[in-house]
Amino acid sequence: MDSRGSAPGRGLCHPEPPKTGYDSAAFAASLRPDAAEWDARGGLPPDVVKAVAHEGFLATDRAPGALGALCADFGSVCSSLRALVTVQGMVAAAVRRWGTAAQRERWLPALARGAVLAGFAATEPGAGSDLSAVTTSAEREGGQVRLRGRKLWVTFGQLADVFLVLATAAGRPVTVLVEADRPGVDVEPVRGQLGMRAAQLAHVRFDGVLVPAENLLAPPGFGLSHVVATALDHGRFTVAWGCVGMAEACLRAAADHAADRVQGGVRLAGHQTVRALLGRSLADTTAARELCARAATLREHGDPGAVAGTVLAKYVAARAAAAVADRAGQVLGAAGCAEESPVGRFFRDAKVMRIIEGADEVAEQQLGEYALRWRP
Repeated sequence: MDSRGSAPGRGLCHPEPPKTGYDSAAFAASLRPDAAEWDARGGLPPDVVKAVAHEGFLATDRAPGALGALCADFGSVCSSLRALVTVQGMVAAAVRRWGTAAQRERWLPALARGAVLAGFAATEPGAGSDLSAVTTSAEREGGQVRLRGRKLWVTFGQLADVFLVLATAAGRPVTVLVEADRPGVDVEPVRGQLGMRAAQLAHVRFDGVLVPAENLLAPPGFGLSHVVATALDHGRFTVAWGCVGMAEACLRAAADHAADRVQGGVRLAGHQTVRALLGRSLADTTAARELCARAATLREHGDPGAVAGTVLAKYVAARAAAAVADRAGQVLGAAGCAEESPVGRFFRDAKVMRIIEGADEVAEQQLGEYALRWRP
């Protein structure tokens, strides 16, 4: 025990969270016993979604450090719970940065209150990492825009009241806000995916959907490089912090099991191999948190390196979550596969985190470009 009465290394992994005006850690902890059930049944209960909104956790106009702490707290309980904050924030960030005054007035308060739930609709059958290949069309018809296309893997697409849709208009990328109740919007629920099973994913078809021209967000040509880039940057930041929460939860579960479990008359923690697994996990988890904290500081100061810092943080944190979940599974053995254990669930979720908002290989190319600019 250290001088504060905590386990050795606990202060290293869990520094004091920033003061946010609310206790996201306590809120998340109160939901932890139910997270496995959400995963099994494939959805967050409506009352949980309402509670997240009621407590103000969907309001994204807060300091990056506070937002990061919130996503780490939620990520330590359920990746889908964290994803609710992420996708709402992605759309809100895009509207706040690129929307007109009228669009900001219309959408931002409703998004913050949870009166409107958002979906980010970019990925298509032929456009995943390369979003410049999207084929969804947005054609002007007088004072309206008609959309045709199909989007895949829309997080909380089953619940969304509005979608931020990436499309093309006359060969230029555009983004359009499309209300889910408009004629021609068809939502196809996705079930049984590898991870984030409570995130109520959907494939969404836009079959000649008409929306007012004022639903266009930013001028034509800005859709991918500006609007979507803003949304994805916000997504990477919150995913990175969610991965920190997952890694810390898995490390905690493994350390507790190693300290309590006796095998052959010896506690697991007494085995050098187990201690080495925990040590590597502590190193990975601490490094991920430190990089996420650095990314938050860069964002708070408006530093030009903030985008690169976020890419690096997400890359390292996602890999850390996957590695720590894997090692925790080795330490816990069959106990880690039990329904009540978060380790198996986070093992699956962590694989998805290495793909979502930019796969490892895409991030490595981006980081390589930054490295070439950075060299002395």
